[in-house]
Amino acid sequence: MSEQSSTASRTGVDPVDEVRTWLADNWNPDLTVGDWWERLGSAGWSSPILPANAYGRGLTRNDAVRVEQAIAEHGALPAPGGLGLMLAAPTIATYGTQAQIDRFVRPIVTGQQAWCQLFSEPGAGSDLAGLQTKAERDGEEWIVTGQKVWTSGGQVADMGMLLARTDADVPKHQGISYFAFPMHQRDVVDIRPLREMTGHAVFNEVFLTEARVNHDSLIGELNGGWAVANATLGFERSSLGAGGGHSALSAAVPGTVFGDLARRAGDFVGVTASATNAMSLTGASATILSRLAREYGLGDDPILRQDITRLYSMDEIGRYGSLRAKAAAVTGRNDVPGIGNIAKLSMSAMARLSREISLRILGATGMLHAYSAEQAEALDAATGTPFNRQVTEAALVSPSPSIYGGTDQVQRNIIGERVLGLPKEPNSDKVTAFRDLPKNA
Repeated sequence: MSEQSSTASRTGVDPVDEVRTWLADNWNPDLTVGDWWERLGSAGWSSPILPANAYGRGLTRNDAVRVEQAIAEHGALPAPGGLGLMLAAPTIATYGTQAQIDRFVRPIVTGQQAWCQLFSEPGAGSDLAGLQTKAERDGEEWIVTGQKVWTSGGQVADMGMLLARTDADVPKHQGISYFAFPMHQRDVVDIRPLREMTGHAVFNEVFLTEARVNHDSLIGELNGGWAVANATLGFERSSLGAGGGHSALSAAVPGTVFGDLARRAGDFVGVTASATNAMSLTGASATILSRLAREYGLGDDPILRQDITRLYSMDEIGRYGSLRAKAAAVTGRNDVPGIGNIAKLSMSAMARLSREISLRILGATGMLHAYSAEQAEALDAATGTPFNRQVTEAALVSPSPSIYGGTDQVQRNIIGERVLGLPKEPNSDKVTAFRDLPKNA
């Protein structure tokens, strides 16, 4: 039995037919974004892959993607994107209590709150367990002090997935806790944008100076945050990896900061979230590059044709790998060992290959990039198309997939040690108290 029919066979109704009927009764472009997302999330359609008790419908990933496509085809505003829906919601649905699910997941699926990820630190990136942000208990609250970096969307976030050290007297992996952290704390939460070579500032550094979080915002067990963090990273890799699909991009921005909730929902339909949205996280697709090559008179170039074919093959391999993992989950078997890490590595390779192909096609114009709205207008006028600008932006972004969500080196280490059984590098991290370990530079 195919995965496409699996949910339909269990419920008796194809979820695509069900959502189409629901959309016919509920979609109204004159609703505000907030009101529309309230309807969508309350009905379980914002993230139908979530379980029913977490405001989802318990669909397989494949069926959830089909539902997303049906919503787009209907001409309705899609679900609120961002790290809340992609990472926080499934993590809290897995490790949170029902009270925490009601408190945190519902505002995510209805778009009322935006989330960011407070994991990496200046001295704890690839070695995430070496983090030094500390949380100290003060009655029913925790006082948090430290610094986070590479925080995507921190400037528009209402909440953060915070990893903090709550016990320095045990080995480093054992003294970490995971909190649902409120970002709106004047003077004690300082968010500073980091401008990238694209000209944008997607990432931020966040300084926490005796900030506070309630004890009942602890997700999972006290000092058990490493397991919860690994679940979050697993959701990230499965979403970002080749063939995985993701919900990181959204035309309308969820949460209270950006101001989109009060705007008309219909105004966002058909609007891309960014210039790189057309490119996807792995750059331009083989189909787009094939068309671009023909437009530039390079459709018969044998080297370009070979590389575009290679990119297409990598994408198909990633898609089939994702389907294989999903099929294993549907039948109750263990996930394919290392498939998420392999998909993440494949995405990095595809981003690099797409960059090389697209810039080869553009030639000298690939050296031109716009860093402001005025420059973008002038560049579009000079080239006659905004697509060139999108290609160069994707090229500048292309190194990032090999870094975020766990570097390529980390992915290879995980595959080597956990899948292939290769020996780990010798260290005493598992037995030495964190405070006695040499700290990262």
